[in-house]
Amino acid sequence: MGAYILRRLLLVIPTLLGIMVINFALVQFVPGGPIEQILANLEGEGDVFEAISGGGSETAANNSGNTDYVGARGLPPEFIAELEKEFGFDKPPLERFLDMMWNYIRLDFGESYFRSISVIDLVLEKMPVSISLGLWSTLIAYLVSIPLGIRKAVNDGTRFDTWTSGVIIMAYAIPGFLFAIILLVLFAGGSYYQIFPLRGLYSDNFAELSLLGKIADYFWHIALPVIASTISGFATLTLLTKNSFLDEIQKQYVMTAKAKGLSESRVLYGHIFRNAMLIVIAGFPAVFVGVFFGASLIIETIFSLDGLGRLGFEAAVARDYPVIFGTLFIFGLMGLVIGILSDLMYVFVDPRIDFEGREG
Repeated sequence: MGAYILRRLLLVIPTLLGIMVINFALVQFVPGGPIEQILANLEGEGDVFEAISGGGSETAANNSGNTDYVGARGLPPEFIAELEKEFGFDKPPLERFLDMMWNYIRLDFGESYFRSISVIDLVLEKMPVSISLGLWSTLIAYLVSIPLGIRKAVNDGTRFDTWTSGVIIMAYAIPGFLFAIILLVLFAGGSYYQIFPLRGLYSDNFAELSLLGKIADYFWHIALPVIASTISGFATLTLLTKNSFLDEIQKQYVMTAKAKGLSESRVLYGHIFRNAMLIVIAGFPAVFVGVFFGASLIIETIFSLDGLGRLGFEAAVARDYPVIFGTLFIFGLMGLVIGILSDLMYVFVDPRIDFEGREG
């Protein structure tokens, strides 16, 4: 198993390098880099996207009669050259990419172009929100979905299975952002009840609260965002658990175990559980990463939470390349390592699995 893990770890290097090369190459063809963003703002065009689409023409017309306006005179080439040198765009793309990767290998992810703060500090600043959403959503989804999926498999075709399937399908069909809005309207001061706060992760007086008060305040604020994040993953995981158990229940070894006189619970949890849970447990990293990064932008925006989702979106809009590539490197590496952990979880659940022997 050690040799297999070593090979997988070595494969992380070319895979991560490929991810960075592809994204860096694509960025070279995207209009509106950080220099263009600054120039558009200085010339009174709002941002480069308004300039490209013509949205800045009205502003430029309003200022055309003012000779003191910098956009009317044009920006000196020396200033633009100085900007390019400051941002490193006076170097060829290949040299910039190699310099960036060398810094990343030394865990130097640079500073944001527009916030004067290091990428690591930005990520750490936004991490509590995303961790709260990802951790609690995944935990609740597994704690509810696995027992429910097992019971649906055992009672397949019964009334319980039918009506729970209906609820699950409805939950899966509702978009996460729509469900989040419904929760806000119903329970956060909309047209009905004001039970939960409308925005933020903490109250203004959080520092003055006792330990129990802080815990209660935290869960009070995170309740609605977590419920909105959990709804789709909950439905998927429940059906996955049910189908996995149904496949195992119909196999020959289960019939043999029952023929030997073993109790229903002994057959279910002593024989079926280990095999059926392989696919569910192995999917845990993907579920966690999906909730952690995938849907966070919409949920964070609706509930006014400042997390990694909004950080990535704002960095992409502003063309803040250190934040874009720094977070891509960090989370790409995390995703690859989590993939290896998925294989280790397979072995942990069922020691009979031998990836190394299978490769040989």
